[in-house]
Amino acid sequence: MEEKKTDSDKSIAEAPDSKTVTADVSIMDACIARAREVQAVQLELIKSKDYDFAPEFKSMTIQLYLLGVMWKFAEGLGNADDARELAFTALQTMLLQDGMQKQKAAKRIEFLRKMSKLEDDHDALAVAIGYESAPNDSSLAEVFDHYIDDMQVSGAFWRLYDRGRKIMLYGGLLIAFAVIWFVTLFMPGNSTVATLAAGLIAAALFVIPVFLIGIFMYRAKIKKAKQIS
Repeated sequence: MEEKKTDSDKSIAEAPDSKTVTADVSIMDACIARAREVQAVQLELIKSKDYDFAPEFKSMTIQLYLLGVMWKFAEGLGNADDARELAFTALQTMLLQDGMQKQKAAKRIEFLRKMSKLEDDHDALAVAIGYESAPNDSSLAEVFDHYIDDMQVSGAFWRLYDRGRKIMLYGGLLIAFAVIWFVTLFMPGNSTVATLAAGLIAAALFVIPVFLIGIFMYRAKIKKAKQIS
C-alpha cells in the first residue's frame, strides 16, 4: 500500500537546499567585494583624466561595467549558468548597501537590465569591457574614451539642459505670479478663475518660446557634432 504524501512532505521536498542558498549568498557577497575593489582602483585611475560626462550617464556606465565584472567573477566561482542573473542581484544588493531605497534600487536594476543589451542582443560596451577586464588595467577609461566626443552625454550639454529647465520652471512661475498680482491689484473685478487663467497663459507664453529655443539649440549642437565626427 502506497503512502500518501502530505502537504508538509511536499513543502520539505520542494524547499531549496540550505547549502545551495548559503553558497549563492556567499558568492554574491564575494562578487560585491570584488566589484568594490575594482571600482576603487578604476575610479582612482580615471581621476586624472577629468572626464566631463552627464552624472546620470557616468553612474550608469560605471554600474554596467561593474555588472560585467561581477558576471565574470561569478562564472569563475562556478556559477556559469546563472552568473549574469547573480550579478544583477549582487548589483541591486550593492545599491541597497550604498543607501538607495528598495523601490528605487529595483527600478534602477530594471533600467540597467534594459541598457545592458543592444538592439542586436549583444551586450552593451560597458558590460562587455567589464566582463573582459583584468586587475589594475585601464578598462573603465577605455569605456569612457569611446564616448568622449558624444555631445549627447557630455557634462556641458547636461548643464545647458539643467539651466534651461530651471529657467523655464522659475521664469514661468515668476511671470505667472507677477501677472496674477497685477490682475488682482489693478483689475479687481475679475473672478479667481480668470485671474489664474491669465497667470497660466502668461507663463505658457514664456515657457513655450524658451522650450522651442532649447530644442533648436539641441538639434544644432547634435548636427554640428555629427558633422565634426
